[in-house]
Amino acid sequence: MDDTTRTSPDTSGTLDEALERLHSFGPERGGWLSNHAPMAVEALVHHGQAPGVHRRLDHYRAKLEDMPDRFTEVTPDNWREALGDPRRIADWTAYFERETADRPWREVLAEWWPRLLPGIAAGATPVIRVGHCVRTLLASGENAPRVAELAHGLGYWAARHQPLPPLAPLAPASGAAAALDAVERVPDQSGGIRERLGQLTGFPVWPPRPVTDTGPARTRPVADTDPADPRPATAPDLARARLEELVGAATHRYAAHAHGSPVMLVHAATAPNAVLRTLPALPRELWAPSLDAAWAASAAVTAAYTPATPAEHPAAPEGLSPEEVFARAAAHGNDHTIKFTDTALDVGGPAALAAALRSIELITAEL
Repeated sequence: MDDTTRTSPDTSGTLDEALERLHSFGPERGGWLSNHAPMAVEALVHHGQAPGVHRRLDHYRAKLEDMPDRFTEVTPDNWREALGDPRRIADWTAYFERETADRPWREVLAEWWPRLLPGIAAGATPVIRVGHCVRTLLASGENAPRVAELAHGLGYWAARHQPLPPLAPLAPASGAAAALDAVERVPDQSGGIRERLGQLTGFPVWPPRPVTDTGPARTRPVADTDPADPRPATAPDLARARLEELVGAATHRYAAHAHGSPVMLVHAATAPNAVLRTLPALPRELWAPSLDAAWAASAAVTAAYTPATPAEHPAAPEGLSPEEVFARAAAHGNDHTIKFTDTALDVGGPAALAAALRSIELITAEL
């Protein structure tokens, strides 16, 4: 991953002010549409665009909806039955607000991360909101608005949690790019994400097993925290390297395939990047299952929305800096364009910048 575009922590207080404004609203609007404002403003501030954040939120306000009413309190005894129940969005948020008030946020994250990983692809990958929040917590330290944002992100993920259907292992792939190319499109691409994910039957086996492994072959490409799972463990550093490879491959692939669904295919890259951003806050034993879950999320979105054939696309103009590309995304204004460009700058290089410009070209500028 490219380190040349990393910025200094926000010292203006703009992000914290924006988060406080946003926490009175719910994580969705118009049904299943996610409220992307917390993620977009975090990316804007991270890349030096803080001065325009409040003006952006003033414009975005008309699309925000109040936090849903409470339904039934989530407790340590009933959380399993509440998992994946969208009626419990406010209940889950309140639960994580209590948890993070009583315990360090890293401890709460480490406990709930493996519980939530199997549902990583649900609701257009709420893990992305968690990844943006963790980046700020790690870079700028914790305070009330940032920890509250983690509670909102985890609560949304828990409420929309939905595991993928059982999946068969398909032919192994040697690299992330080859694996994404080998993902089979779902037969019917006319419905929404729930209908499309319900058609999944299997993914290519990726990442490959370590060369020193002599154990049973990997049989499931999804997160599995069962200690009896016979799959060989992946070393944490190797898991991180594979995850970086996946983020880069999905970002590069977007340029030629985004016309299939310019908005939804953004998530094939931003979801695994959210996992990558969260790794430093997690115990290292969770890195390998995080890689498996990230691959499942990226492959699921790819299967659901990839077009039948790739398209030609122009390369990034020479001499265009990463900062200039992000400034274009910020001026364009769409949340998905901003978040995808943020990920493209993490990847770095001309191919990633070309993909970011492709998102600016194809995604409507409407917020």
